[in-house]
Amino acid sequence: MRYTCEISERYQVDVLVVGGGPAGFSAAVAAARNGAKTLLIEQNSVLGGMATSGLVGPFMTCYDNDVTEQVVKGIFDELCLRTEARGGAIHPSKIRGMCGYNSYFLGSHEGVTPYQSEILATVMDEMVTEAGVQVLFGTRLADVRMDGERITHAIVLMKEGLAAIRAKCFIDCTGDADLAVRSGVPTWTGDRKTGVSQPASLFFEVGNVDREAYCAELEQRKDQLDNHMGNCYSWKVREAKANGDWDLDKNELGMYEQNIPGRWKVNTTRMSYVDATNTEQVSRAMMEGRRQVQEVLCFMRKYIPGCENVQLIQVAPSLGVRESRHIVGKYELTTDDVLHRKIFEDAICTFGYALDRHDSQGGGVTWTLVDRYYTIPYRSLLPENCSNLLVAGRCICGSSEAAASYRVMPACMATGQAAGTAAAIAVKQNVKPEEISVDLLRKTLVEQGAVIKEH
Repeated sequence: MRYTCEISERYQVDVLVVGGGPAGFSAAVAAARNGAKTLLIEQNSVLGGMATSGLVGPFMTCYDNDVTEQVVKGIFDELCLRTEARGGAIHPSKIRGMCGYNSYFLGSHEGVTPYQSEILATVMDEMVTEAGVQVLFGTRLADVRMDGERITHAIVLMKEGLAAIRAKCFIDCTGDADLAVRSGVPTWTGDRKTGVSQPASLFFEVGNVDREAYCAELEQRKDQLDNHMGNCYSWKVREAKANGDWDLDKNELGMYEQNIPGRWKVNTTRMSYVDATNTEQVSRAMMEGRRQVQEVLCFMRKYIPGCENVQLIQVAPSLGVRESRHIVGKYELTTDDVLHRKIFEDAICTFGYALDRHDSQGGGVTWTLVDRYYTIPYRSLLPENCSNLLVAGRCICGSSEAAASYRVMPACMATGQAAGTAAAIAVKQNVKPEEISVDLLRKTLVEQGAVIKEH
């Protein structure tokens, strides 16, 4: 079937950011603050992506592996501080040791940021508004119009119908490389060899937890808990499995305390072999996730101290996706780069989170700590085959194993800030993103709060 129609050009901007999650929020704020007329489109009705519509939290550590230095700052730290000032978060500098805020994990879980998703969303609204970003909610990317290897327009679906948005530079922050794919950029999904992505989750929030009773047994067993593997109440999960009360492919309970008494985010559901770019698979995963939420609640009420009267507050309306597409870019970030403190000449951010790879079967997690920190090169944000496109977030060019570290939200925000800054420079200089001065980009990022380690 062939379908044609006339599409009006509704907007002309310098920079179009597609996707308003952590990466897209940061990219849009950075581009606008650096002088670019910026439009941000988001398919949902809230900024924040996984942090808000996905209810994912806390922000994983923004510190190096030794917890001696905060290595993600800039727009990320501003967001944390402003949300904390509104009573909606605890700054990561205040979270140490094994505790309820990090689900009694230690490795790469010190320096996390507990937050309330609804307050975080409000602060994000304020920050994009102050920066001068125009935001369009309920707007989904449909296609692109190309002139050779250059995007001229994004074709989007709005409530009013199809529309065209002209921009000089585009930033893909969809998480799934949707804009990149439609622009002819080659990609791969999940592991290169198997095509399997890390399993998805569906977060939910609970209340009416007796914190003292819940934490008492964990405090007593603290010395027995593995510092680097998820095993919070794993002995209760084993008991429930033996009794036929647990059929989830997960070996522990992931409960993260918020800064409201009795309220926790829960990361325990698991749906394996889900291709997040396949509508039917995502739909099935959402329904299975909601089923699993009810099973976890029954388990908590029966087996977990302090949760006898736990109440369900809300279930995320968006699937928690850890991995989908990876773009083919100018440089593929590798596992060795992540583990062995690789310092790139074109580094645009620093990160120190472990390789946190969730197994597709067996309910476990493969956990490998990094050597303090590593850097991410600008080239990993530059795709092949498209001259005016930047990519930020979990779908940058990197191996599936490396992405097990940089997929988490502080790193996505750091790459987003870099992409937005680079796009603004490219527009101002009327050059391709790959032609800008990387020295100028790095200098601008550091002046605006980013941490870029040089040794």
